[in-house]
Amino acid sequence: MPELKLVIFDCDGVMFDSKNANKMYYNTILAALGHPPMNDEELEYVHIHNVMDSVRHILRHYPDDIDKAERYRADLDYQPFLQYMNMEPDLIEFLDYLTPGYERAISTNRTTTMRGILDIFGLSPYFGMVVTAFDVKRPKPYPDALHAILSHFSLAVDQAIYIGDSIIDREHANSVGMKMIAFKNPDLDAEYHVQSFMEITRLPMFRE
Repeated sequence: MPELKLVIFDCDGVMFDSKNANKMYYNTILAALGHPPMNDEELEYVHIHNVMDSVRHILRHYPDDIDKAERYRADLDYQPFLQYMNMEPDLIEFLDYLTPGYERAISTNRTTTMRGILDIFGLSPYFGMVVTAFDVKRPKPYPDALHAILSHFSLAVDQAIYIGDSIIDREHANSVGMKMIAFKNPDLDAEYHVQSFMEITRLPMFRE
């Protein structure tokens, strides 16, 4: 088996428990337009999709308001919503474990908020590349971000692994034939399943 050299992370649901932050963010947009809060299905949708698709989904019954929502969102400061984001307790420990032996990258469907989040939580120095939905022509689950990351590090797909928590992540990894670690989602189709980051260090590719 080729030696593992690169670990790629999803953000929401992996590095951070951000469902409550997403709930507050999108409900703020809906309230500004005079619409009721999201239901449970809509919350699950916005948690794993990019912001453009999410806005279209939660306003699918109000198509005339989609452009208004995009304009409102463009001026909406994400800073107040950071208080609702909870970083996984052993993320830093795992990143320290990976440094400097493994390259580290992020492929996320977040957009303009990603780099600010990394800076505020002190995570920016750990990642050699961060690819958001705005950095590629086609966001997850399309393969564009993973192609860009592999090219950046001059690595083959079997030298990398993706950590994700959703079907979008599974499709993303499958789009290039990359193995995946399912994070806190035992029902997700994946080569490996874990409940914490440090559990990953006991997987075969790290024990060789």
